[in-house]
Amino acid sequence: MTTLHVTGRVLLDEHEVVDELWVVGGRVTFTAPTTSGPWEHVEGWVVPGFVDAHCHVGLDRHGAVDEATTEQQALADRDAGTLLIRDAGSAADTRWVDERDDLPKIIRAGRHIARTRRYIRNYAWEVEPEQLVSRVRAEARAGDGWVKLVGDWIDREVGDLTPCWPVDVLTEAIAAAHEEGARVTAHCFGEQSLHDFAAAGTDCIEHATGLDDESIAAFARQGITVVPTLVNIETFPAIAEPAREKFPDYHRHMLDLHRRRLQTVASAHEAGIPVMVGTDAGGSIAHGLAAQEMHLLTQAGMTHTQALSAGTWAARRWLGRPAIAEGEDADLVVLAADPREDVRACATPRHVVLRGATVA
Repeated sequence: MTTLHVTGRVLLDEHEVVDELWVVGGRVTFTAPTTSGPWEHVEGWVVPGFVDAHCHVGLDRHGAVDEATTEQQALADRDAGTLLIRDAGSAADTRWVDERDDLPKIIRAGRHIARTRRYIRNYAWEVEPEQLVSRVRAEARAGDGWVKLVGDWIDREVGDLTPCWPVDVLTEAIAAAHEEGARVTAHCFGEQSLHDFAAAGTDCIEHATGLDDESIAAFARQGITVVPTLVNIETFPAIAEPAREKFPDYHRHMLDLHRRRLQTVASAHEAGIPVMVGTDAGGSIAHGLAAQEMHLLTQAGMTHTQALSAGTWAARRWLGRPAIAEGEDADLVVLAADPREDVRACATPRHVVLRGATVA
């Protein structure tokens, strides 16, 4: 493997910067090697590979996709600089991706768990409350330390978003996941499901558009992480429009959640709730949009450095994966400008290095 010499400004974390590093045998070192070559040189502003903490590899709007389509999704993420993915639920078996050194690393949450006929067709295990605990245990063992629940969805009898699970059953299910060594996250749009999941002891929430003062206080107190997926939330008006006539309450509710989306994230961040980058790619959302999500977080009140961290250093710490460190895999993105000054620099990587190889 070619030795790589990386120069410029290497951002080890939010504060520490060095001028160079080397990649030898696919791993980072800050000690110059004694070998004479072959050498490859890249220069620029260097950050850890981006993290998309809500991404569905192997899934499209209709359900599981074939391996060729899965590969194209993973390559789209990789070429845009996303080198670590938390796959927040997929109906496809993507374990084969782990055998490919040229594809991003994936942390899986197993398959979604939803209430019967209360989620997107072909996505989830659909169960009733009495089956929830056993299914959570199964998915905790099938995943990589995460379980993904669907916390709310439109109830057609009510005509609006309603929670999917009784709080007592939800509490037992989350405790079961923790017993299995897994953390729990959940799709939640509306207000009540967020109160329920906080009371039940969840670790994370996806979207979280219905956060209010009370649930924000609970999330901050309990250290519950939020992955707002603003790239996805921007589509709420289009999602709601077909329901305008038949389900007017749902239509109004979704538009209201959309209207206050940036203030919701700003309030969560100001309260000290950890906020991470996630795009919800793989359903109807394109892959490779982590940089766009970082930029949207700056519109929700985060500084450029904070938004960058939510998609690099902080996200990797949260997921238990290294950033740029001695002896670790060289998963790097080289940029033309300082992303701490303008995170939009992340949208056009100069080089992408995965496991020590320049791949894009």
